[in-house]
Amino acid sequence: MYQDLEGKVALVTGGSFGIGRTTILEYAKNKAKVAIADIDEAGAQAVAEEVHSLGGEAIVIKTDVSKSADVKAMVDVVVAHYGCLDIAFNNAGIDLDHTYLADAEEDMFDKLMAVNVKGVWLCLKYEIAQMMKQGGGVIVNTASIGGVVSAPKMGIYGATKHAVVGLTKTAAVEYGRKGIRVNSVCPGVINTDMTTRAFEKDPKTAQLATRAHPIGRLGEAQDIANGVMYLSSNQSSFLLGHQLMIEGGFTAL
Repeated sequence: MYQDLEGKVALVTGGSFGIGRTTILEYAKNKAKVAIADIDEAGAQAVAEEVHSLGGEAIVIKTDVSKSADVKAMVDVVVAHYGCLDIAFNNAGIDLDHTYLADAEEDMFDKLMAVNVKGVWLCLKYEIAQMMKQGGGVIVNTASIGGVVSAPKMGIYGATKHAVVGLTKTAAVEYGRKGIRVNSVCPGVINTDMTTRAFEKDPKTAQLATRAHPIGRLGEAQDIANGVMYLSSNQSSFLLGHQLMIEGGFTAL
């Protein structure tokens, strides 16, 4: 338990399933007040009900992170409801069918960039503006091992996550002295619904992914949530612009 998270207001994008859902529940267990932002309003509402069952507070905000008006409204709603924004976990992201760069379609490129890069930038833009008014805050972005290493058929997705790493570092050095800590988590291959769907299409990839992690297993959403709690808490107060690798030794090879 991170006692300093009690009573804090935490905004999570992409909160209707997987890493986002698990992280929201972890914030609730640490007695933080949660705002769940997702384009899937019904899914987000289901997670909010889970938070309520734990005795926690949660609101739902339907948000398309690729749209500036939606993101601005998201932050405004959080502040109007809770009075402030202490923590933001910018987790919303998509992954599409993997292909070689020369075979990729322009539409795929545009969709990935719109959500994974523009979406994170827009969240940073409006979250930082609010945190500047308050005198500080904490932001955690979801990057990926794909943001620090490369792999065949992962070029566009990897480029978006490299961009998240770059945005994280730049925001950290620009606003660290303003009391705003910005870091990222870089998950390895995580056992989520998204991963399961991808592996169903290509079972061999599942075997390869497991072998690629020296720890001998895929990660779980809880592994990432644990890291986000650490980065959200005062225990990581000297971390700034850091990429927390939670990847079972993948990048140690």
